[in-house]
Amino acid sequence: MYNKIYIALLAVFLLAGCKKDPALVGPTDKVSTSSLPKNLDELNTVLAPAYGNLKSIGLYGFELMPKALENSVHAGDSNYNGDAGWNEMTANNLSTTNSRSTNAWAALYAGVTTCNATLAAADFFEATYASSGQKADIDAIRGQAKFMRAFYYMQLETFFGEAYIKTGGVNENKMGVPLFKEIPKNLEATQQPRATTKAVWDFIKQDLSEAAVLLDNKVWPAAEIGRATEWSAKALLGKAYVFTEDWTNAKTTLLDVINNSGKSLMPFDKYKNAFNGIIANEFNEESLFEMNVDADNKGNYGPWGSIPNASTLNGIIWSPYILSEAGTETGSRPLGYGGNLGVHDKNITRFGYPLGYYTLVANPAFDNTKPASFSNPAQIMDPVYRAQAEAVRTNKTADPRLYVNLVQPWIDVLNTDWNGGAKQNVPVSKPDYLAGEPNTYGWGFRKYAAIDYHINAVNYDKWNWYFLRLADVYLLYAEASIGSGDAATGLEYINKVHRRAYNLPVNVASARDYTSLTAATPAINDAVLGNSPLRYERWAEFFHEGQWWFDVCRWRLGPQEAAFYGKARNLTTPLTFNENKSYAWPIPQDEFNANAKIAGQQNPGY
Repeated sequence: MYNKIYIALLAVFLLAGCKKDPALVGPTDKVSTSSLPKNLDELNTVLAPAYGNLKSIGLYGFELMPKALENSVHAGDSNYNGDAGWNEMTANNLSTTNSRSTNAWAALYAGVTTCNATLAAADFFEATYASSGQKADIDAIRGQAKFMRAFYYMQLETFFGEAYIKTGGVNENKMGVPLFKEIPKNLEATQQPRATTKAVWDFIKQDLSEAAVLLDNKVWPAAEIGRATEWSAKALLGKAYVFTEDWTNAKTTLLDVINNSGKSLMPFDKYKNAFNGIIANEFNEESLFEMNVDADNKGNYGPWGSIPNASTLNGIIWSPYILSEAGTETGSRPLGYGGNLGVHDKNITRFGYPLGYYTLVANPAFDNTKPASFSNPAQIMDPVYRAQAEAVRTNKTADPRLYVNLVQPWIDVLNTDWNGGAKQNVPVSKPDYLAGEPNTYGWGFRKYAAIDYHINAVNYDKWNWYFLRLADVYLLYAEASIGSGDAATGLEYINKVHRRAYNLPVNVASARDYTSLTAATPAINDAVLGNSPLRYERWAEFFHEGQWWFDVCRWRLGPQEAAFYGKARNLTTPLTFNENKSYAWPIPQDEFNANAKIAGQQNPGY
């Protein structure tokens, strides 16, 4: 991996930055005195790709969520089976050449590279050009680079590491990922064996601890609000402690964020619309780190084209459907690229929706003097069912986060355009490929989905992506409290998140509170989440945010999850999960071809 990007990196940073002379592109042990950076603006230019890389095709620009994680955890149910890598993700049975995992590996290490380049550039600038008064600004850039490097390594380790560290140091000597702590100075340095899991996690924690110090009290102006902060670093550090079951340090670190960051859970009225591109909701009181996404593809097809990583394009795959022009489910229209990925029906009851499937009946208000249309449909949802469904919503019989995350056919109405036309209020529909299948719910995604525009007409997402929210900190703190024997505190922080979901005062006990750590949750007939408030709240709160896979793996819930979901549309056989293999993605074959020092270090089962 590293030797593939090594020469390019030296060309961009070490050897005069913008110069194109081929003679300047080659290994060196020293930074050229004629190279970047010569001022803080140029140093920030070196840092910028550390953030921008998050939007790469292999990561959150496109592939990682809709084609990997949403299928791995079955939030999505793929209707398309013509993509082998996608199918492998659904089956949790990857090959060493799986394109999704391979591309994620390469993109994550590209992120590490940009961070290492920034740290080297900071040292060079401070030693060569900086004034003494620029020390604090340089350190703030170092802090961001260390935070981002830890972020990339944490993703690498949780996807590709052999096992999570458990209480008492269990699994500390399992295989982690190769560590590159600086820019390789020669090709030999690009060859690194897999470090131990302990070494990787220790490096992540060290980077985050140092980032928090370097960013201490740094407040970014409005134009730079998306940058990492001290509290971003401490929140991710607390998460790293929880993921390695270091409960003592986790509690201390996370409580610091809770008490001193100035963050609070956003009110439900904001929360329900916080994932759909409303600018006023970005970088809000709950957000600790989010990816800034510009609603502008700069002439590209999302992350592809002459300006890579200009925007993201996840929503083109998981777009909801609206009724056809004729008001039918047959021929219903996706607000993105249709026929790919819908919502797995089992998620509907998992949120506590108690009703079965609906049927269509003749519309008693149909005006046969006018053509059938979405405002004058010949058939509608059975009115009796509709009344029951509306009562579920009004009475909060189901978890209200169901409606934050998903849209319901016939009941939800989207004010949207169609291929760039005028906006119209159109009811949500089942996907056209489910039309005529009565034993399906056919709900669509709402969170991180195009609900007020046709994404295929503009080729970009318009919502920022949350990586760290205070709700995550609360539930991590709850887990750390429970892990250290303080069940009462753990239960209270679980209930704080639960109360917000029901639009209740966060810090006041309510009739909806869980009364124990094994109390019944909204999940119906669910052996995994039905009596585990901690598990349920993490699943429900971060549904469709790319978090659940890590919980499935560290809690080893794979077989139970496969049994719960049962099947997927893009597979011909029932879902299964191999506990001896599937919790860790395979080290890509490309890495074995490029890195001789990991020979014999593949994850078990591959």
